[in-house]
Amino acid sequence: MPTDHGVRTLEIAVQDPVGARLALAAGADRVELCSALSTGGLTPSIGLVHSVVEAVAEAPGFVQVLVRPREGGFVYDVEEIETTARDVAALRGTGVGGVVVGALTSEGSLDLAAMECLIEAAGDLTVTFHRAIDVCPDPLALLELLLGLGVDRILTSGGAVRSIDGLDVISALAQRAGDQMQISAGGGVRVADIPALLGAGAASVHLSARTLAPRCGPTGPGGGAESHHMTDANIVAETVAAVAACNAW
Repeated sequence: MPTDHGVRTLEIAVQDPVGARLALAAGADRVELCSALSTGGLTPSIGLVHSVVEAVAEAPGFVQVLVRPREGGFVYDVEEIETTARDVAALRGTGVGGVVVGALTSEGSLDLAAMECLIEAAGDLTVTFHRAIDVCPDPLALLELLLGLGVDRILTSGGAVRSIDGLDVISALAQRAGDQMQISAGGGVRVADIPALLGAGAASVHLSARTLAPRCGPTGPGGGAESHHMTDANIVAETVAAVAACNAW
């Protein structure tokens, strides 16, 4: 269930056990585990899920898992939804606290049948609707549908590239959601943005707190980029401190 809106929380997007441990040690409230953060995040392997859950075993439910079958938008065919539902169902009993999912129609409204399927697959896991809402032409109407489905949380930038530029939409969503659902502000979040985002009514903030790792070794055709992203402990610590300061208001 959503956390009390009186206590604002912090979620860090991570890609590996090291990032999850850093987030937990610094005082983050939860992590969103994914792969391919540079694409907006994709479904991590089940092996990675188990490794991350084991890495933070002292914090049950700390891990939320993004389940997104591919990059390139949020409109999925039947087979993609079936695959996503299977991935969601496979996460039950692994020790994760919830899943992060979403699906839209070609018109940009909620794919209700797909979401009902994914929520059923999630069982008693917390369900967050991800930033698919940010390409929806009527986010308040989508919020109403998600409230009816019993979704626990929405992650949104307010439709902007950076959430600090979507404050009006974030505020409107938070006012309508009230105590029924958490609105989590995410998308280009910087530490300096946090007071404004939480002041607008967001119950939590979400960011990747990442930096480029040193070059790891030879690459080339088929090897991809020369480096990869990793969680930055200093950014996480600064973000935790900023949220704590807001909670002290």
